[in-house]
Amino acid sequence: MSNWDLLMPGMGLTGVGLAGLILSYAGIAHTFIDGMHALTGLTMFVGLIFTAAGILDGGVSTSNRAKITTLVIVAISIGFGIYALATMNSSDYTFSLILVILAIALPSAGVAWIAMKKPGSIKPIGLVLGLAVASGLVIWITAGSMSESEAELAEEIHDEAMEDVPAGPIFEIAILKDSAQEGNPDYDPDRAIVTQGHTVVWTNVDVAPHTVTSASDYGETFDSSLMSEGETYSLDTTNLDVGEYEYLCIVHPWMISTLVIEEPKEAIKIIIPEGAAIPEDGQIYYEPETINISVGTPIEWVNEDNAMHTATSGTPASGPDGVFDSQILNLGDTYQFTFSEAGNFDYYCILHPWMIGTVNVE
Repeated sequence: MSNWDLLMPGMGLTGVGLAGLILSYAGIAHTFIDGMHALTGLTMFVGLIFTAAGILDGGVSTSNRAKITTLVIVAISIGFGIYALATMNSSDYTFSLILVILAIALPSAGVAWIAMKKPGSIKPIGLVLGLAVASGLVIWITAGSMSESEAELAEEIHDEAMEDVPAGPIFEIAILKDSAQEGNPDYDPDRAIVTQGHTVVWTNVDVAPHTVTSASDYGETFDSSLMSEGETYSLDTTNLDVGEYEYLCIVHPWMISTLVIEEPKEAIKIIIPEGAAIPEDGQIYYEPETINISVGTPIEWVNEDNAMHTATSGTPASGPDGVFDSQILNLGDTYQFTFSEAGNFDYYCILHPWMIGTVNVE
């Protein structure tokens, strides 16, 4: 065996390691975990190449040492596989995936063994396997590969992936420019007080990469992974307990801030009274017409009129401004909106534009 042959495995694995590191920092894999996944995949393929080359070049060793080594590797692989299936598996298609892998691996091993022992038989066996694969594809396409429940599940997953609407009202936090330099302001606001159920959105406006990582448990509660310039991280606080959460940037650990989760506030009701659709002196259209609240307080509009109405932010002169819109409210319908920032918000009914109201948020 030449020196080149001796160097190949080491050089190959070194190349795979460098490729994994490049992927993890080149923007292709956005997090360290993604980089490790890439490294694992590359290592697997190189291992398969080396294994195939060894089988075709020298055959399969039958020495006791080779048998013991194989037994140890198989035992370790089975142990990791069982642990993963028992603790980390969340797929509904595990059994199907195992069958697909076996359907590929077993015929491939058989073909490799026959190619080594009886090279003349490889062509007819390859033809039979090719016809079998073609028949399987035809059956798969014509008969369908998923049951009705699996198809519905796939559609739900697709819809969830496509949905880009936050779960609740948005509370925005900025990762400030030049925050990577120790001593500079970092997260704004530094102490964010958020009502439970809101969605907190961090935006990195700095050129350096940062993270938003819960400090006490090293990211178990929430962790954004690396965020490049312009990227955002959203956190739905619905399932977070009320209390304080200190968080930091694991790249720049001097960047420390606090997220305070408060209990949801009880909604304040605004009534659309009976007769609100009639424009006459003394008629109350929204009760109360003007209301003063604090940030984070939800407002609930209740239509007690027989006519349809809306509560739409904006003015009759300029039209809706897009802050909130109840759509059509029939008799008995309600609409709730939580104000997450201070300001004066005018609103009106798009069906009866003489109906106007104001919410002042402090």
